[in-house]
Amino acid sequence: MEEAELRQVFSSNIKYYRGLRGWSQVKLAEKIGISTNFLADIETGKSWISSLTLVKLAKCFEIDAYELFKPENTPNSEVNEAVNSLIRDINVTFEQSLKQISQKYHIPH
Repeated sequence: MEEAELRQVFSSNIKYYRGLRGWSQVKLAEKIGISTNFLADIETGKSWISSLTLVKLAKCFEIDAYELFKPENTPNSEVNEAVNSLIRDINVTFEQSLKQISQKYHIPH
């Protein structure tokens, strides 16, 4: 694996694990003690991290550090699309359920 590919896999995996937890870049940056700008640069492959930051990331995600370098963790576009579609469907269903409950019990929105 070339350096550029390694950076891309690493960056994608950070976004992937951050997304699994529903964390913003701000929240993750705070958890590991780096600036949001630096995290954004890591996620775009513009910057690299120290071994200490790598350990903090792995601990924060509750994974072994090597997991951040595994290409198979990088979600493909079809999986992303399916997950995003599912999230949209859940949100619509949730909103409809809340609307029905508020109408049934005459709760103002």
